[in-house]
Amino acid sequence: MRYDTYIFDLDGTLLNSIDDLAISCNYALNAFGMPQYSVDEIKSFVGNGVHKLLERSVPNGIENSKFNDVLNLFQKHYLIHNTDHTCPYTGIMDMLSQLKQHGKQVAVVSNKFCKATQELVEHYFGNAVDIAIGESDTIRKKPAPDMVLAAMRQLRATPETAVYIGDSDVDIQTASNSGLPCISVLWGFRSRPFLIEHGAKTLVSRPADIFYI
Repeated sequence: MRYDTYIFDLDGTLLNSIDDLAISCNYALNAFGMPQYSVDEIKSFVGNGVHKLLERSVPNGIENSKFNDVLNLFQKHYLIHNTDHTCPYTGIMDMLSQLKQHGKQVAVVSNKFCKATQELVEHYFGNAVDIAIGESDTIRKKPAPDMVLAAMRQLRATPETAVYIGDSDVDIQTASNSGLPCISVLWGFRSRPFLIEHGAKTLVSRPADIFYI
């Protein structure tokens, strides 16, 4: 374990949350008579925050007069149902436990809206995560470096001793913009060819592999 601080993406990296995201998205779309999507289609829409997920899902996106209504309904439904099917990926809990046992600092930064991010992190990981930062009006979303830098400031971490871990092209860009090395995970929402095409250099197949990077 060469790093002192491990900064993780949430969805597709620590949590398999795609079913609950898809259910809430389709619930909101259906309520307004809009077309619904398969889980795989929703998977291709996620990674840039809830607003972008709905922008990709609602016909005509933000130009649709019902866009904000769909967005608000999604958020209300998701906050109630975001643990119905969501769970940590196999090996995540053991990996986080090992990091804490070795005195490592752990943060989560997510484009998921802040309330849901913090509630999910507390629910599933408790004290295994030191800081959780989500989307809000006061901080730019990834791939901007703001969330990562804010977490590093709070943890008093330095770029030389920190690493970023995620499952998407957005995470690769975020790590680069933050001046951090990136570990790309292969159990999340994007495939190995996709990640390599978008610049992934270090890839892992199991959470425990992170220890050896």
